[in-house]
Amino acid sequence: MAFVANLELTDGVARISLAGELDASVTPRFRTLVEEAEQHRARRIVLLMNELTYMSSAGIRELVFLKQKMGPHVDVYLVGTQELVLEAITMTGVQHSVILLDQYIPEQIEQREAA
Repeated sequence: MAFVANLELTDGVARISLAGELDASVTPRFRTLVEEAEQHRARRIVLLMNELTYMSSAGIRELVFLKQKMGPHVDVYLVGTQELVLEAITMTGVQHSVILLDQYIPEQIEQREAA
């Protein structure tokens, strides 16, 4: 499946839906969306990963880049991460710098911000 990524910005939340395979050939597309979210001063980044079937080491590097670029004041959520992708994330320790959720429930994110 070809890589597809879309960005939706609402009230300081950047939702980036990812589908297909995130490898070195498509990381520029992902990075462009991250940079656009930064330009809009997103306070939270939500990666909707239900349809992302594979993430290479280049994709993992982009997650690290995302967290570094956005800084400690921006929470990054990985939602609906498939098992194969989650294995790659946990093998590298990236799960310690993001918030993992099974499903996207906007209220969960709002409550976390208020806490």
